[in-house]
Amino acid sequence: MASSHSSSPVPQGSSRDVFFKKEVDPTKHIRPVQSLPDVCPKEPTVTDQHRWTIYHSKVNLPAALNDPRLAKRESDFFTKTWGLDFVDTEVIPSFYLPQISKEHFTVYQQEISQKEKTHERCKNICPPKDTFDRTLLHTHDKSRTDLEQVPKIFMKPDFALDDSLTFNSVLPWSHFNTAGGKGNRDAASSKLLQEKLSHYLDIVEVNIAHQISLRSEAFFHAMTSQHELQDYLKKTSQAVKMLRDKIAQIDKVMCEGSLHILRLALTRNNCVKVYNKLKLMATVHQTQPTVQVLLSTSEFVGALDLIATTQEVLQQELQGIHSFRHLGSQLCELEKLIDKMMIAEFSTYSHSDLNRPLDDDCQILEEERLVSLVFGLLKQRKLNFLEIYSEEMIITAKNIIKQCVINKVSQIEDIDTDVIVKLADQMRMLNFPQWFDLLKDIFSKFTIFLQRVKATLNIIHSVVLSVLDKNRRTRELEEISQQKNAAKDNSLDTEVAYLIHEGLFISDAFNESELTPIAIDTTSQRNASPNSEPCSSDSVSEPECTTDSSSSKEQTSSSATPGCVDMMVNEDMKLTDLELEKLANNIQELLYSASDICHDRAVKFLMSRAKDGFLEKLNSTEFITLSRLMETFILDTEHICGRKSMSLLGALQSQANKFVNRFHEERKTKLSLLLDNERWKQADVPAEFQDLVDSISDGKIALPEKKSGVTEERKPAEVLIVEGQQYAVVGTVLLLIRIILEYCQCVDNIPSVTTDMLTRLSDLLKYFNSRSCQLVLGAGALQVVGLKTITTKNLALSSRCLQLIVHYIPVIRAHFEARLQPKQYSMLRHFDHITKDYHDHIAEISAKLVAIMDSLFDKLLSKYEVKAPVPSACFRNICKQMAKMHEAIFDLLPEEQTQMLFLRINASYKLHLKKQLSHLNVINDGGPQNGLVTADVAFYTGNLQALKGLKDLDLNMSEIWEQKRLDDQQQQQLSIVDGWKQETLQSPYLKLM
Repeated sequence: MASSHSSSPVPQGSSRDVFFKKEVDPTKHIRPVQSLPDVCPKEPTVTDQHRWTIYHSKVNLPAALNDPRLAKRESDFFTKTWGLDFVDTEVIPSFYLPQISKEHFTVYQQEISQKEKTHERCKNICPPKDTFDRTLLHTHDKSRTDLEQVPKIFMKPDFALDDSLTFNSVLPWSHFNTAGGKGNRDAASSKLLQEKLSHYLDIVEVNIAHQISLRSEAFFHAMTSQHELQDYLKKTSQAVKMLRDKIAQIDKVMCEGSLHILRLALTRNNCVKVYNKLKLMATVHQTQPTVQVLLSTSEFVGALDLIATTQEVLQQELQGIHSFRHLGSQLCELEKLIDKMMIAEFSTYSHSDLNRPLDDDCQILEEERLVSLVFGLLKQRKLNFLEIYSEEMIITAKNIIKQCVINKVSQIEDIDTDVIVKLADQMRMLNFPQWFDLLKDIFSKFTIFLQRVKATLNIIHSVVLSVLDKNRRTRELEEISQQKNAAKDNSLDTEVAYLIHEGLFISDAFNESELTPIAIDTTSQRNASPNSEPCSSDSVSEPECTTDSSSSKEQTSSSATPGCVDMMVNEDMKLTDLELEKLANNIQELLYSASDICHDRAVKFLMSRAKDGFLEKLNSTEFITLSRLMETFILDTEHICGRKSMSLLGALQSQANKFVNRFHEERKTKLSLLLDNERWKQADVPAEFQDLVDSISDGKIALPEKKSGVTEERKPAEVLIVEGQQYAVVGTVLLLIRIILEYCQCVDNIPSVTTDMLTRLSDLLKYFNSRSCQLVLGAGALQVVGLKTITTKNLALSSRCLQLIVHYIPVIRAHFEARLQPKQYSMLRHFDHITKDYHDHIAEISAKLVAIMDSLFDKLLSKYEVKAPVPSACFRNICKQMAKMHEAIFDLLPEEQTQMLFLRINASYKLHLKKQLSHLNVINDGGPQNGLVTADVAFYTGNLQALKGLKDLDLNMSEIWEQKRLDDQQQQQLSIVDGWKQETLQSPYLKLM
């Protein structure tokens, strides 16, 4: 079956058919592989009707091929393998396979028809090998069989009998051993070996003779052609001799002169090269003196460029010159010496620049010198020069403070420098104004110092950026040049390929197209025109072969620094962009470091003065002045350097915290002393406090400025007027308001302590609330101040003072809220808690006043009897006490609050009266007792409404007759009132005034 496929009308490829093959597109005749037909096709869907999957297979293939139900094995392949029913089974045509007809092969037959004709023609020209003589093949097979009898050892290419192993294999010693009486047998073995070897020799000779017989015609033809070859060689030798003679004559007549001219031209060119080389050597010989001259004028960049150029010339053009064998190492040592000189020069420049008088208006010292130094250091990759500048900045900052202290101390005559030797101790002898002037001078010197540092670093930064910009532009030019060279190489390759195809010399093509004539080989020189000169045949007068030519690679570009100094950017600076960018960032960080150094030295100066608690003893005005000076310096340094330093700010914050603690403790102690000495009597209000309150009403929370000159004396007022309302207050509250304004003004002066001040002010307000409660409600003033009793007037005055503070809490809250960050607004909840505590305190005072009257009602009404005369003595006493209560609180509390208080007192009175009438079984029946009670109540009502401000008070006295007994709510109210009554009765200090 396999052989049937091997025969095909298409000619098979062979070595002879190579020239008749035509390339055919492999994708033209390859048709896509069709999938196998499905035995049991599945219902196709819209998405997979053209895709065969494993779900189309419904038969287990091993079970189908190995049917156990077969009775016998059939001889036919199909019935034997696939079952008895295979022949009768009708195969359903698959809709996956196309219907193939003869037209499908039409295109293919047309394409191979020409190739088939060519193949048939080749078969006729070259008959098959089967026509050779069969006997020759038979003979060849026979000779191969004979050769196989010869052992393989004789066929090895390295066969040699002098090798002991080979010799023993061919001639074993056992055949030559005659000992032991076995001579006859050994002789027979030797004879047999000799015959075997002779047989091998015959076989080889027969095969050699056979091979010679096969090529006998070639041998005979060579023998007959030997004489003809000798004749041909003789004639050829004579022709060569004649040709040589003619060439010698032509060379003598036509070539010797021209070649002599060429030799002379070559000699001249060599002399020019030697002259230029000597000239270059003379120039190189002057390198060291020239470098010394440049170094004497601090031209470090020029000296380094000259050294680099000389080293390049030594490596390229003067390599191998014996007299210059030590010059390279000498230049390297000189370059190292220049590195040290530049570092020392930069250190000297930094010292002279930073330590010159600060009164000098010049920002930059010797700008050209600085630019030259920076370029030299960058060229040598000495990037640590910024560390030198940083160390010099630290030393200079120390010297600035030291010099300022010396100058200030020398101006003070009170300080004896002979007794007080240490400078720090002398500085601590200064008072605040003197020390403040010293600090101001130090800050001003630091500001000038930072401005100079910034100007110097800006020059260095501009140099680094110019080098970075030059590197980038050079890299862009190189990329453009590479692209052009790549395009040029492509066109050149095409041209060279054409020239090679035409049989021309590549060197001729280069010379004809006038390409760059450098590095021309000897072949191109021989083929060049005699009139053309090589590149080295320059005129003697041209100076291109000096060091200027070798340094032509050092292309430079000029740019201007902020100081209008032209900077030459050299391409020898092999710093990468990353290194330059890092250096630029380090320069900016160095400027930040300069600011940090000044701040650190200022902090140490402050701490040295604060050792004896000097800063903590400052008053508010002095500390605020100091704080403003430090904040101004911090802002100035931030404006100069671009970043805020935190060390001085942290020291200021630390001192501010100490100041806040001392500020708070002083005022809290002051408030405590005021409260302990407060007798809770109404105080007169000086005019300055009224002005203070008026300024708050105008939206200005600050202490009023003291007016200079003689002012008209104003009498103090009895009450404090706040937005049209009168407040009767004690002296402590007036001072408390002033203290609160001091807190608010301190926040304005020192914004950094806003949160601390808010906490401290909250603590102060809480302390006033709790302490006043202890002194008034808790009757602590009896022991502290020595009051005989806590009167209703004391209670009302305390309530009014609390109301005044509550009135200003929203104003204080708004003041702090405007100065807090949004994330700190949660701290304002302290004011809400304080407001609630104050309202609770005011409510307790009101309840205390009600409880006082309630205990009085309970005491008087419990003895009330319904009998003549009218009004009864009980009701007369009640009206008298009500009048005293009204007299005590009416001038202190506002009218609305007084009415609300008397309504609550009246409610308590009605409850007690209703309870007593229920106890006496007096009902509203119109009888005599009812009339007596009605008369007493009318007397009470008339007297109460006759009091000032209580005329329109709705007493509703009819409620005493509505019920015969008290309900649960009234019982609860009576129990509460009874509790206050018991507390009041237990306190012997409360009485009505």
